[in-house]
Amino acid sequence: MCRNIKPLFNFEPSATDAEIHEAALQFVRKISGSNKPSMRNKDVFDHAVRTIAHAAHDLLVALETTQPPRNREEVAAKARAKSALRFGPKPVAAQ
Repeated sequence: MCRNIKPLFNFEPSATDAEIHEAALQFVRKISGSNKPSMRNKDVFDHAVRTIAHAAHDLLVALETTQPPRNREEVAAKARAKSALRFGPKPVAAQ
């Protein structure tokens, strides 16, 4: 899965249209292998982003859960801590 696409379900407040669009854009970039489409493919690329964003919005509205909504700040803090562990300073080998 593309690391830049973040879960958007079960947050309070709900995911914004901008967040859904950004996730759709990242998905289309990933599967097309293109960060920025050529002029020839721009319309098809943009159409795919709009279609996927619409489908994602419909999905997020329809999903149900019994879990309480997650806190965006707590989830972001956990992600930062995990990233710090993964990409933090490497131990120096003894000589």
